[in-house]
Amino acid sequence: MPKAYWVANVEVTDAEVYGSYAKIAKDAIESHGGTFVARGGRHVQCEGRDRARNVVVEFPSLDAAVACYNSDIYKEALAFSAKSSVRDVVLIEGVE
Repeated sequence: MPKAYWVANVEVTDAEVYGSYAKIAKDAIESHGGTFVARGGRHVQCEGRDRARNVVVEFPSLDAAVACYNSDIYKEALAFSAKSSVRDVVLIEGVE
């Protein structure tokens, strides 16, 4: 089964509230086997919309990534994210 990747492009509008999102989301992600590959580091925007924060998380499978996103703990995190950021999130199955 191929690994999967959670890719988020984020513009934080309220850093304090977003910090609450990040703490809860980290717990949700790690409890579903996710590991952070990139988390807000330097980047070069080559095409499309540039957002200051980019996050990539590797999961053991697409099913695990979807289960994380749909979990009760992540839904709790989303309540903070909705109040503190504008973002795009995509879950992508990797190649075998």
